[in-house]
Amino acid sequence: MDVRTELNHRERATLRAVAEGHAEISCSCEPDLFVDGLACCDQHTAHRLAHLGLVVAARVGRWGERVPALLTQAGARALGVAAPEFAA
Repeated sequence: MDVRTELNHRERATLRAVAEGHAEISCSCEPDLFVDGLACCDQHTAHRLAHLGLVVAARVGRWGERVPALLTQAGARALGVAAPEFAA
């Protein structure tokens, strides 16, 4: 699947926020995303990006804890940017 052609504008903007270090993700089976400390207005997008493996938690946390969100190598490819060295 070529994720690049399947992402909408909002999903790409959310991935850019993660790539720029503006996002946190909650530790749960349905992770919520927070951008600049505020809940993402489209949690469906947050869940989709996490389930597609495009964003992950930077570290293990307690259930419900917010931790920094990281762009994965697949997420970087979807954006057409260089993958971060620390990416999952």
